[in-house]
Amino acid sequence: MKSARVRRKHVAVAVSSLAIAFSAGHAVGAGFALQENSGSAMGNAFAGGAAGAEDASTVWSNPAGMSRLASPQVALAVHFITPSFKFHDEGSLPAAFQPLGGTGGDAGSVNVVPNLYAVMPINAQWSVGIGINAPYGLVTEYDDNWLGRFQAVKSDIKTINVNPSASWRVTDTFAVGAGVNWQRIDADLTSRVNYSAALAQAAGQAAAGGLIPPALVPQIVGLTPGLESKVKVDGDDSTWGWNIGFLWDATPQTRIGGQYRSSIKYKVSGNVSFDNPALPTLPAPIAPIVGLLATNVNAALPNGGVTADIKLPDIANLSVFHRLNERWDVMGDVQFTRWSVFKQLEFVRTTGAILANTPENFDDVWRFSVGATYHWNDAWTFRGGLAYDQSPVNTTDRTVRLPDSDRVWLAVGAQYRFNRNLTLDAGYVYIPMRNGDINQNAGSTAANGLVKGHYDANVNILSAQVTYTFQ
Repeated sequence: MKSARVRRKHVAVAVSSLAIAFSAGHAVGAGFALQENSGSAMGNAFAGGAAGAEDASTVWSNPAGMSRLASPQVALAVHFITPSFKFHDEGSLPAAFQPLGGTGGDAGSVNVVPNLYAVMPINAQWSVGIGINAPYGLVTEYDDNWLGRFQAVKSDIKTINVNPSASWRVTDTFAVGAGVNWQRIDADLTSRVNYSAALAQAAGQAAAGGLIPPALVPQIVGLTPGLESKVKVDGDDSTWGWNIGFLWDATPQTRIGGQYRSSIKYKVSGNVSFDNPALPTLPAPIAPIVGLLATNVNAALPNGGVTADIKLPDIANLSVFHRLNERWDVMGDVQFTRWSVFKQLEFVRTTGAILANTPENFDDVWRFSVGATYHWNDAWTFRGGLAYDQSPVNTTDRTVRLPDSDRVWLAVGAQYRFNRNLTLDAGYVYIPMRNGDINQNAGSTAANGLVKGHYDANVNILSAQVTYTFQ
């Protein structure tokens, strides 16, 4: 009993420590949904994820797999993810009264994503576990003066998912599992507002209303080019979801597993803030007029509260794992993600006015993966995998915040078993992505410019996982 209490204490300390790490971390990956939720499965490109049940990371891929773990176990993984998004201009147009700007540099950056899983068998039929990971994430950041700055500069979306689960071995060959998911999202989005165009519009309206002579309008426009406001929208929310799974030993060599994860609905609450520019030095007769126009423009760009309804998709997996012989395992996986629930990203002020509405119109997508594992000896295991991952982003609605496209995963990995308790996994994935064409003005070329061209994109991922079994 004392040994069991010590084991539970170690698991609790590990879970608490990673929860703190997650609260400060950035999540990023290819696209919006993160597959990087296991270090051991990375080497197989996550093929057979719902059927493999190799270690405690099965809490995420299929809770029914916990029934295969005979002893308490903790798995800690960390993923170093380096996406690259480079825009190539093919006829972009500047916003009104603004210079075009550059191509933005590389919008990707190095990010670190941790995972923690712990499993505790209760008896021969029942096991419980908990997982902490980041199922969704996005970071893209362009140079401040790039040509698409009026559509986006920085996009930073972080999630944390806490997933307590239980499994029940119904028979010697069939197990089921289920879990609940507490999930939190934090979003931080920045861009620029075409302040010069807003001043020109205010001057035109003042002239139309007889408040200033029409001849002053072109003078005001000519004296106030290149002015930009900085805008930032941030918000957060937390909510609940659930997941279920099954694992069937069809033969002594073959396992079939499946899992379903529910959709997640958020009501994000936050704030919008504007940092408006100072006016240039103007001739004395015009300066007070432009100052009054600027006051009116600033009043139309107030700071304040905003909300956004965001629904993230449900996900279904079906996997197979087969042991060919003592040396070789093969596996495969099919995943369906119902991204069509994500129609738009709309921020509404607390007054009811719409701040911004970006059509997304995501498509439902499939992911297919195959893999193989070679057990060289009692200590060393080597892995490989290949996957095809569809993007939910369509060409018409592709935005600079998420210039995603279909991708292929090329994965390799290895495991070293130090002893019966401790193993170390490492995995590497290279993901070349199809060129993503974009022709986007976010509703108005005058206000936002036209971003026209294509993206060259790829992702490199290096993962490591330490798994400790308490025996």
